[in-house]
Amino acid sequence: MIRTVLSALLSHWRRRPFQLVTLILGLALATALWSGVQAINAEARKSYAAAADVLGGGGVSALTAPAAAPIPVETYVALRRAGWLVSPVIDGWIEGDRGRVRLLGVDPFTLPEASPAAGSLDTDDLAGLVAAGGDMLADPVTAGRLSAFGDRVVPREGLASGLVLTDLTVAAELTGQQGYSRLLIDPVQPLRQAPLDEAAPDLALSEPQTADDLGRLTDSFHLNLTAFGLLSFAVGLFIVNGAVGLAFEQRRSVFRTLRALGVPAGTLVGLLTIELLIFAVIAGAIGILLGYIIAASLLPDVAATLRGLYDASVEGTLTLSPAWWLSGLVIACLGTALAAAGGLLRVARMPPLAPARPRAWAMVSGRAIRSQLLLAGLCLALACLALVAGGGLAGGFVLLGGVLLAAALALPAVLSGLVALAGRSARTALSEWFWADTRQQLPGLSLALMALMLALSANIGVGTMVSSFRQTFTGWLDQRLVSDLYVSARDDAEGGRLRTFLEARAEGVLPIWNTEGDILGAPTEIYGMADHPIYARTWPLLASLPETWARMGRGGGVLVNEQLARREDLSPGDLLDLPGGFRDEILGVYSDYGNPLGQVVIPLQVLTDRYPEAERTDFGVLVGDGGTDDLRRALEGEFGLPADAMTDQAALKAFSLSIFERTFAVTGALNVLTLGVAGVAILTSLLTLASMRLPQLAPLWALGLTRGRLARIEFLRALVLAALTFVLSVPVGLGLAWILLAVINVEAFGWRLPMFVYPLQWLWLGLLSLAAAALAGLWPAVQLARRPPADLIRVFTHER
Repeated sequence: MIRTVLSALLSHWRRRPFQLVTLILGLALATALWSGVQAINAEARKSYAAAADVLGGGGVSALTAPAAAPIPVETYVALRRAGWLVSPVIDGWIEGDRGRVRLLGVDPFTLPEASPAAGSLDTDDLAGLVAAGGDMLADPVTAGRLSAFGDRVVPREGLASGLVLTDLTVAAELTGQQGYSRLLIDPVQPLRQAPLDEAAPDLALSEPQTADDLGRLTDSFHLNLTAFGLLSFAVGLFIVNGAVGLAFEQRRSVFRTLRALGVPAGTLVGLLTIELLIFAVIAGAIGILLGYIIAASLLPDVAATLRGLYDASVEGTLTLSPAWWLSGLVIACLGTALAAAGGLLRVARMPPLAPARPRAWAMVSGRAIRSQLLLAGLCLALACLALVAGGGLAGGFVLLGGVLLAAALALPAVLSGLVALAGRSARTALSEWFWADTRQQLPGLSLALMALMLALSANIGVGTMVSSFRQTFTGWLDQRLVSDLYVSARDDAEGGRLRTFLEARAEGVLPIWNTEGDILGAPTEIYGMADHPIYARTWPLLASLPETWARMGRGGGVLVNEQLARREDLSPGDLLDLPGGFRDEILGVYSDYGNPLGQVVIPLQVLTDRYPEAERTDFGVLVGDGGTDDLRRALEGEFGLPADAMTDQAALKAFSLSIFERTFAVTGALNVLTLGVAGVAILTSLLTLASMRLPQLAPLWALGLTRGRLARIEFLRALVLAALTFVLSVPVGLGLAWILLAVINVEAFGWRLPMFVYPLQWLWLGLLSLAAAALAGLWPAVQLARRPPADLIRVFTHER
């Protein structure tokens, strides 16, 4: 019996293959966008773990100097003589074909066996590493980015992506670093040693870096991607819900017959569940394949973003992982269960002959709409609670999800009210029928329209956020990039000579000297600021004390960036503890967009007095009337500086904006994909409802309306509903933009952006939504115009 019943249920899909394609397509798209985002996140986190193992010593502790200063060779020798088994490491960066690449210089003879770097070296590698002009080992993808180094780069499988392993001498030569970045401590030490605080009193013992260190920094980026994946998955489930619900409606006579023949309700529900599970597995497999393609195409942009913003080494290649394949199948099955739960529950509860009633599922009662409104109110209340009492990124996304879900659930009721209001102004019988019939069709189209609203709101919200960020970021760059030319010396000694040379030939020289230190428990950048009037005219302060610049010129007080101020709840007038036991008053808070770290600015003389180890190689130059080209030639002739050591303001601004564009390339692509899925949802709903519309259209055809005119009316209905949905999406999208800028962005990155509105973007998006609705409504309209008259006449032969 079970085989017979299952065959009867599956026969529906054989008779309606397009509806089956709709179900598979909706679930596959939902799974593809979700699994693609998860694949990107998994690849990035795997790269973090591999890099952290090598860079952090894989569980091996290390000795470091204060403020990340180089460790002198003499200190290393003193530790070895005191009985400490330590191994020197030089950690720096070199320029590759597509951005910087991490360079790790090691001593292969003293490297602890417990470190992953030692495990990456074979016996055959030693001779090449220590030879003159030694080898540079890198994974094949990273090696492909180092064409400038020729045959010195040796591809080696198993190394962390974005990382080059070489000998200490080579690393010192390529980075220009004097001394060592850190000393790895071998876990196996002699029984007797001089105390560490006597052998190296200036060094501090640091725990090994882990993937979580970088993961916490990039959590906001990955959480944003996950939110887009969930939104896209939800939009795809609207397609599945509509296809499954309408399939139940069309099979009501089959259900009636099966129940009348004695099939229990539980058996019927179980077989329907098996049927949907089969489709879920098939669609999930297709979705995972599509997700792999999406992830592979977007990963290069993600890698560029993570390298540009966080110095995170993630290559733009994707490896297959069983974990996200399995998670894709699971999410496909769970999504199908969620989309079909309502229909299955109604089948289980209905008496044997109840499904024979006309339009049992297609029509939604007023009570159901009121229930949806009540649920929308609960979601909105939850969102408000998250805004008032919540905190962190999780609270921000609860607020975001609550607002979007409330808007989507309230959409059918609001549209019904607007259509009813429009119907009151109708002056002809045909227009009255148009508005009444439109209101009647809303239940069948509501899921697709809800999907369209979510996609449009996300596009408006994210578009407003990105455009606001771009406008603010561009203006901020104009303020911060005050120098005409930026010059970098090879070392501090050359930096001193370079400063003297520039002061004699330029209108002004602004040293950009910095160090790093631990402030309030977190690594922080510390910069020195010269006493120059240009800062008072251009530096973007968000809050400040009176006479801030005069006090900075006198060598007192500090400025902090917005990230540090928000993270530690600091404001002008507070006292801030700095490395070395110093304490200064905060004079002002400045904007610092694009920087994930805290930053402190102190007077330049104070920086050099307190932190003599600060790097003194970078300078901003106010060229004046001489022109940057002449100064470039003079620097090349006097110091032999390479072209990449001199950057003019326009090039630096262009580089910064290019990082910005890469940062949002992924979100833009996901927005387009989400809107495309919403368009498919409208198409599938209209096509699936087309055959069910004949009883409403046949009487009008019999009264004299041509099939062509009826088709134009149906086409117009799709445009009207899409236009109304777009209008309602604008305020929802603006609310979403405010949440992204004022809540989520502050929690994720530590700064708040002003919000600007862009009506021209809305107009373009509105035209795009109308185009999607037009494409979706064109096919059903053409089918209606070409439908044989016999199909319309046949409607009157059946009692309904």
